Amino acid sequence: MKARLLLAPCLAAALLLAAVALPSAPAAAPAPTATKACAASGLVVWAGPEPGGGAAGSIYYRIEFTNLSSITCTLSGFPKVNAVDLKGRRIGAFATAEPGKKAAKVTLAPGQAASAQLRIVDALNFPTDKCEATTAAGLRVGIPGGSGNKVAPLAFETCVRSVTKTLSVGPVTAAG
Repeated sequence: MKARLLLAPCLAAALLLAAVALPSAPAAAPAPTATKACAASGLVVWAGPEPGGGAAGSIYYRIEFTNLSSITCTLSGFPKVNAVDLKGRRIGAFATAEPGKKAAKVTLAPGQAASAQLRIVDALNFPTDKCEATTAAGLRVGIPGGSGNKVAPLAFETCVRSVTKTLSVGPVTAAG
């Protein structure tokens, strides 16, 4: 029995010495946090003409998204876009996605921007019974792959009737 009592403290001391003397395993690196999708509240959205953006019967514009929040966020896909009147009410059809364009995720650090190309077909190209032309006051732009929307002021001719598609939009891409 005395041998057992003497053995226990020696064993404990040996284990303690081994724990102190052996190099410890490196601490696991913290798991990377997933970057969240951008929210409208952290972005400034505006629309302006593309350089050389005129084509037969269409004009191209750039919709730009600038991250003014303090966190990095992501955009992906095609923005949901429609024309609005002065009271923010929808006019006509939603923009269609440009065919053949592929979307990718764009990461925006604070202060960085991304953009999407918007095509507006001249409303006067369509017969009155299919269009009923009117002047829009702006664009309601849904945050692609994120949440919320913003209105970007832009006066342009569009069609009241939603059967006539005057807007089409490309995917969001990194600016630059």
